Formats: sequence, C-alpha cells, structure tokens
Amino acid sequence: MSKTDTLWYTRCPVPTPLGIAARLGWIDDEFRGDGIKVRTLQDEVDPKLRASHFDHRLDNSFRQGGNIPAIWARSSGRDTRVVGLTWTDEAQVILTSPETKIRTVADLKGRRLGVATRPNDAIDFWQATTLRAYVAALKLHGLSEKDVTLVELPRGDTSSVGRGWSDEPSAESVEARALARGEVDAIFHKGSRGLELADAIDAYIVFDVGAHADPTVRVNNGSPRTLTVDAGLIERDFSLVVRLVKQVLRAGRWAETNRAAAIAYVAKETRSSESAVVRAYGEDVNRHLRTDLEESSITALADFTKFLAKWKFIPRDFNVRAWIDPWPLQQALRELAAGAPSERQPAFASVAGPTA
Repeated sequence: MSKTDTLWYTRCPVPTPLGIAARLGWIDDEFRGDGIKVRTLQDEVDPKLRASHFDHRLDNSFRQGGNIPAIWARSSGRDTRVVGLTWTDEAQVILTSPETKIRTVADLKGRRLGVATRPNDAIDFWQATTLRAYVAALKLHGLSEKDVTLVELPRGDTSSVGRGWSDEPSAESVEARALARGEVDAIFHKGSRGLELADAIDAYIVFDVGAHADPTVRVNNGSPRTLTVDAGLIERDFSLVVRLVKQVLRAGRWAETNRAAAIAYVAKETRSSESAVVRAYGEDVNRHLRTDLEESSITALADFTKFLAKWKFIPRDFNVRAWIDPWPLQQALRELAAGAPSERQPAFASVAGPTA
C-alpha cells in the first residue's frame, strides 16, 4: 500500500517523454487503482501551486523540462534528485533582419544583441538560455561577450507563474519589436516556436547553436532536460518513484516506433506546427526522447551549472553528480526488462562522485 495519497507532476512545453506519457494517459492509468490522486500543475490556476514548476516546492512532485529552474531550485536549497536526463537537441537560433547585413557570427562584433529578461521571475531562465547561446556562438568564432553590446529587453507582462510556462513566438514579442525598430541588431530564440518566429518576421538565421556537432557547445536549458523528484518521496515511497520513471521510459520507447503520433504529440506539447517540430528537433525527434543517465549528459549538465554560477543565475555552484540518484532508473529498467515488477530494492542515498 502506497504511503502517498497525492502525486504531482509538471513538464515544460517542449519535447519530453513525461509529456507524451501524460497525453497517452499512462500516468493516470498507472496510479488509478491505488487511490492516489494524480495532479498536474498545467491544470492548476493557483499561482502558489504553479510556482512549483520553477522552485519544486511541492512534496511528492516530479518535473521534466528545462534544467535551469531545476538547477536553481537545487542551488537554492530544495532537496531534489535527478533520476533521469533526456537529450533532445533543438534549434537555438540567433536571428537578424536582412537589412542589418549580418550574415555570420563574426559580423556580430560591435553589434547590439537583444536579451529578453523576465524581471518578475525568481529565476530568469530565458535570459540565462539566451546568454548561453550567445556566449557559445561568440566563443566558437574567437569572440566573447566583451566584443558585443548586450541589450536587456525587459518584459512588461506578469511572471511566468501566473500566465504560462514560456514565451509565444510573435512579431509582437519584445525581441521582435526591438529588432524591427532597429534597437538591436540580433535576437535569440529556440525550438519549434523560435523557427516559427523567424518565419513570422522574415528573419535571417545567423547561426544555430543547436546544430553544432559538439554537445558541450549545444548544452543549454533544453539539453539535457532533467527529470527531477523531491528527495523525500524517494525515501518515503521508492516504488512509486520507480513506477513513474517506468512510464517515462515506456513513452520514450513508444515514440521510437510511433513517429507520426509522437511528432503530433510534441506539436501539441510545444503549441507549434508539426513541420516546425521536425525542423527544430529533427526528422527523427521520436528517436531522441529516451531518458537515461549517460555520462556525456551528466558532464554537460555539470558544465552548464558552472556557467549559471559564473553568471550569477544561481546562488551557488554545487556537486551535480551528488544530485543524481540512479537507483529509481536502474530499478525501473530491471522491471521493464523482466516484464513485471521485481523485488523492490531499498532506497539508497544519492550517488556521490567527484565535484562537478
């Protein structure tokens, strides 16, 4: 009998196997017979509850999505654990208007780069994402942030907690307006909605960080996406954690053999067209929704955490490897391989490793 009566989960409007599992009804189905009430933050209207999407304040909660809020919550003292990572590459595009004559990253030297900010958010994940992409692109071409002018573009709307999870691509967005008025020379956006924005304003794509061959260049808020859970739930109800992880793993495997349906679900999750999904995440996006704990992803996550600490987006750096608990994933894999739940393993402490 489960010790838990309510289970929370949330995901970002991006490609995640948790989102697909939710749309397939597998999360609700898994716990329906246990008397466990399953609630998703996407259905809540209370800002205090919705805030957990960013700060992971709710007990008995899972989150899969952009890693910046998860890193910030852990850095701020929230006792969470990473139980899986999903690396789905996405477009990370630097855009300009044809009139600027900017055609390469080298042409950005001495130019004004727009950085949309969210001054009402506890963690400005969008500013951090934008800066990471700019810094990576500039470094590849022998430049740094000192060679450009970073222009902050504050949003005048309310915080993400009250209005939604992320930005809508629109010619009326603060970045697009600034570019159209000539206040900046280049802007940044990402994912399927970023490409839709580029189409909407007839922008020229200067560089796509997400297309680079080196994962240490591509790493950002969306790569890798973290699957996190509050540590107390692992200690109190290890088997429940394993059961949810199994549904996430199943969804990733299902996507591999159901390409058209998976792309349709991702389009719904991202609120964009299926063609934009394929352009932004790849023709084989359905084959890149696996959840694992690959060493390359852990290394990249640790590197990105250091970047966030250096730029003071998080209160302090921390040991990313000690944040990871591999046991729920390992047990979930064993049970899936066996075709039925195997004997429950004890909940171990998080694995420790060298300082990230």
